[in-house]
Parts: sequence; structure tokens; C-alpha cells
Amino acid sequence: MYGDSMGWGMYLLQSWGLIIFLICLGVILLMRALIIVPNRSAYVVERLGKFRGVLHAGFHVLIPFFDRVAYKRSLKEQVLDVPKQTCITRDNVSVDIDGVLYLQIITPEKSAYGISDYEWGAIQLAQTALRSAIGKLELDKTFEERTRINQEVVEALDAATSPWGVKVLRYEIRDITPPSSVMQAMEKQMRAEREKRAVIAQSEGEKQSQINLAEGSKAAAIAESEGRKQAMINMAEGEAAQIRAVAQATAEGLALVAQQLGTGNGISAAQLRLAEAYVEKFGALAQNGTTTIIPANVGDVAGMVATMTKILHPDEGLAAASQPQNKK
Repeated sequence: MYGDSMGWGMYLLQSWGLIIFLICLGVILLMRALIIVPNRSAYVVERLGKFRGVLHAGFHVLIPFFDRVAYKRSLKEQVLDVPKQTCITRDNVSVDIDGVLYLQIITPEKSAYGISDYEWGAIQLAQTALRSAIGKLELDKTFEERTRINQEVVEALDAATSPWGVKVLRYEIRDITPPSSVMQAMEKQMRAEREKRAVIAQSEGEKQSQINLAEGSKAAAIAESEGRKQAMINMAEGEAAQIRAVAQATAEGLALVAQQLGTGNGISAAQLRLAEAYVEKFGALAQNGTTTIIPANVGDVAGMVATMTKILHPDEGLAAASQPQNKK
């Protein structure tokens, strides 16, 4: 009885061990058969060593021991650091350049079977394309043509990585470091260029200042000449107006004198006025002049008045001159 019970116990232990083993095996098989692919990921599945298909995001069931996930690929945009390398420019200057490469897997199976390590291959191609692009440019142009260099590297990489199922999105140069001697020479050149621009700016300012002064002097001279011209015109117009006014007044006075001479007492008044003027002027001449002028008939005021009367009234003068001849 004791032996039978021991045998039965061993059988139960063996039975439970087998059950536990089968359960563990089932769990393992279930884990190998059920696959959950995360979002923006892709799994490359092989069946008996041969490519079977690509599993995208979601729940999938595989055949245990026949199917296996050979490669796992992320479909997100990846950033690769391109190590610093020494490139030689067209003018034989060595510069150290490093950059950043952005790429994305488009076809997972090609990235798995087209190349053993697509990341390492993309980095090597980026360095090679960068050296080729830098060799076409001079040192000064490498700082100005970053966009062009980046574009050339992307074009070269995109053509080379297309069979790998990889799309190169962009390449960015992170830093360009020339040798220290070249940096010092560039600093001296930049300092000389700034000093040159300062001297040119100062000379341009002085030139513009002189031009402004000349333009101001010219404008002042023109304004002054215009003022003198206008003043002379105004003076001439004033003198002309004065002459016209004096002539008008003289004409009116002469007309009035002529009108008055035609009256009865006009001649007598004119004779009196002439006699007064003669005496006044002759007296002034005798007092103020340094040379004394004495006419032959200094006392013949009446004769002078008669002579002027002939001028004022020529008809009467002719009549007076003709009367003595008739008496003879």
C-alpha cells in the first residue's frame, strides 16, 4: 500500500509538471504568435528565413517557429549627427565642418535588405558629398553658400539612398571652423574693410557737405541777384513814375500859364514875375560865386523884361518891333 501511494504521488507530480510545462509552452507560443506593432512603426517578418511581409501599426498573429520578426523599423523622421571632418576648399584652405542629417524610412523592407546599416551608410555619404561640395567653393563662399551646400548634399544623398527605401529630407551645416591663422587673417581683413567703409563714409559726408554749402551759396547768390534786380526794377519804375508825374505837372503848369497869358493881365503878371526872378538870381550869383559876372546893361531890367515878354507873347513883340518902322 505504501509503495502504491508513493507511485501515485510521483505520477501526480509528473502530471502537474507536464501540465505546467504545457501551459508555459502555450504562453510562449502565444507570445510569439501575437504581435502588437506600435504606431509609426513597421516590422519586417520572415518565414523560414524568407521575406514574408511588413506588419504596420496594430494587432497581428504569426505562426510560431515559422514566422519571426527579423527587423524593426521606425517610420518617424530620424536625426543623425554627422561627425566633424576636415574639408579642403577650392583655394586650398582646410576647414572643419560638422552637420546634422534628417531622414525617414519610406520602404521598411528595402532598408532591411538593401543595406546592412542604412544610418552608417547615410552618414558616410553625407561626409563624401560635403567634401565634394566644399571643394568647389572658395573659403569666403563657404560661409555665404550654406544653403547651396546643404541642397547639393541632399540631392546627392537622395539619389544614393533611394534604393535603400530611405528619403533624405534635409541636411544642415552646424559649424564651419577655419584654422586659427585663417581666422586671424579674416579678422584683419574685416577690420580693414570696416575702416575702409568708415573712411569712405566720412569722405562721402564731407563731399555732400561741400555740395550742400555750394548749393546754398548758389541759391543765396541767385536770391541776392534777384533781389537787386527787383530793387532796380522797382527804382526804375519809381523814377519813371516820378518823371511822368513831373512831366504831367509841368505840362499842366505850362498849359495853365499859357491859358493865363491869354487874359488881359496875364502879360503884366508874367513881366513882374520875370523881373523878380531876374533880380533874385542875379543877386545870388553876385553873392555866392567866386567870379563876378557883370552884364553890360546891368541896370536895364526893363529891357530884359521886354525881351522875355517877346518870348512869352511873340505876336506882341513883332507888333512892337514893327511900329517904329511905320513911324519912319
